[in-house]
Amino acid sequence: MLDVREIEDKINLYIGEIEDFSPESLDEVEQFRNRFLAKKGLLAELFENFKSVPPEKKKEFGAKLNALKNSVENVIEIYKKKFEKKEEDRDTEIDLTRPANHLQPGARHPLSIIRNQIIEIFSRIGFTVAEDREIEDDWHNFTALNFPEEHPARDMQDTFFIEKNPDIALRTHTSSVQIRVMEKTQPPIRMIFPGRVFRNEVISARAHCIFHQVEGLYVDKDVSFADLKQTLLFFAREMFGDQSRIRLRPSYFPFTEPSGEMDVSCNICGGVGCNICKYTGWVEILGCGMVDPNVLENCKIDSNIYTGFAFGMGIERITMLKYQIKDLRLFFENDLRFLRQFRGSY
Repeated sequence: MLDVREIEDKINLYIGEIEDFSPESLDEVEQFRNRFLAKKGLLAELFENFKSVPPEKKKEFGAKLNALKNSVENVIEIYKKKFEKKEEDRDTEIDLTRPANHLQPGARHPLSIIRNQIIEIFSRIGFTVAEDREIEDDWHNFTALNFPEEHPARDMQDTFFIEKNPDIALRTHTSSVQIRVMEKTQPPIRMIFPGRVFRNEVISARAHCIFHQVEGLYVDKDVSFADLKQTLLFFAREMFGDQSRIRLRPSYFPFTEPSGEMDVSCNICGGVGCNICKYTGWVEILGCGMVDPNVLENCKIDSNIYTGFAFGMGIERITMLKYQIKDLRLFFENDLRFLRQFRGSY
């Protein structure tokens, strides 16, 4: 066992070693730690010999031993952090001689491109944009739009119902936004309604359970079918070119009367006939008509004073025609090879 003087000499010696310690690597720090703090290290030896210290000196020597141990631990912690930070900096530092990574520029989704173009075209003739919820009640999605209770669009095969009695469903068209606008706004109303809609259909190259629409509504005094036709002709020529022609065919929709479907001359073959237009020279792109008086009355708009027209088109259909895309599923697969083709478009 060491006597008191020997213990004190060793404490002073070790303090000097700690003060002079200047390691060059993390390995040297570990060796220093083992030398002092290991189970059979220098501090363990001193604490073992502490038993021989007279009782009256134990407090003094105990304080010195604890201070020595704290000094050792502090030095180890300081140098460990220093060398670990150097390693971290080495891992993250920039190698200026390394070739730069070539970052591929992004591209807008083709549906976003066409959506923006449609909005921009109609904004030039005074249409503003309105959007609203995708989960709708029966009134706004069906009843206010003059859908009879027995209409097939209410059946489960067409609509994703979330709740029954009362019916809550994913909207099947953005016409529900038209109802919400007319309930809150008195004419004149001149708006378009872009948005995502849902129908319970089998996914194929020509159909999907999710798709996008832009619907339009114009309600004012003395609005006529001629106004509708000129509006749609303006849109067709702005979207597909000055040589585009349109034709309107009678159709049926619960919320418009009279109703029609609009074809545009095929921009692929110039109206001559090709596989895109099924050799007819025409491609159907939208439905339209004069707003049914019942719909106006349901929204507290006097149909004796005001008339209006409405139209609705699928953004996917316009996009497929514009870019000659033949498979609707490509829009939803996020294939970068497909999306990069639209780089540079707005």
